[in-house]
Amino acid sequence: MIKFDSRLSSLLMLAAVFTGAVRLQGQQNTAVVPVKMTVTVNVAPDGRKPQINRSDVVVKLSDTAVPVTEWVPAQGDRAGLDLFILIDDACDTSLGSQLNDLRTFASGQVETTAVGIGYMRNATVQIAQNFTPEHEQAAKAIRLPTGFVGAFGSPYLSLIDLIERWPDHPDRRREVIMVSDGIDRARRGRNALVNPDADRASEVAQRTGTIIHTIYFPGVGHWRRNFWEANNGAMALGKLSDLTGGESFFLGLPAPVSFRPYLETLQRNFNNQYWLGFSANPGNRAGLESVAVTTEVTGVDFSYADAVWVPTAK
Repeated sequence: MIKFDSRLSSLLMLAAVFTGAVRLQGQQNTAVVPVKMTVTVNVAPDGRKPQINRSDVVVKLSDTAVPVTEWVPAQGDRAGLDLFILIDDACDTSLGSQLNDLRTFASGQVETTAVGIGYMRNATVQIAQNFTPEHEQAAKAIRLPTGFVGAFGSPYLSLIDLIERWPDHPDRRREVIMVSDGIDRARRGRNALVNPDADRASEVAQRTGTIIHTIYFPGVGHWRRNFWEANNGAMALGKLSDLTGGESFFLGLPAPVSFRPYLETLQRNFNNQYWLGFSANPGNRAGLESVAVTTEVTGVDFSYADAVWVPTAK
């Protein structure tokens, strides 16, 4: 009769379990999930843009190259855009000199763009006009800010409130033009580099694929006269735009002479955006992952969110 050593039996069983686990892990790694994001192609001021094919685009997710599955211009039946103009009610009322430029910009949008208007106040958003393709109607909803700080003023908490109330419109770009001095009057953050509300707003925007463009305009109250507060506010706005793939306009702490050049730049960006799709290996939990999008095509560079939401496998 042949007798087995109990220790040898245990080792054989452990080896079998380990082999099965390795096979299972290999099977899990083969599962991929689709990820989609909006990328802006920045071109020279003369507007000339070289041809960019899908094979020219390189995507790295958490420093690992992933296959690109889609690179389509946001035009034709893919041109849908939800654009929200968000104005801080704590802005100085001298903003009135810029309202005609904003109204002209809103009313001049193409028919595939839906425009919404709202005002930030007390960490929420007062909706003046829900998304509508009636651009003249949206333009008429743009009013003078109240010039009132409020009891709990944080433009970043207001932005989060807006994004969380955003209607579900699949296959449409999501973009915000945010006019504010960026000062967190809720006093939850005293440094632009570690402002928790601004960082949270960036994460919510990245998770939902919302691009945030910011325009600095001075606010009211004694904080606007404090260089440290005003400069931190402007820096937080710039960081918010950078992390979400948007543009940030800031020419110093005084009020800009005109919004028109800013709005012309934004319109040019809208006209040069692409839908980028790629396959990602999901983790055990859904979450944000850093992303890098590059190309060797000369004469262009890309603007895009610093991170993208990767869901779990279904």
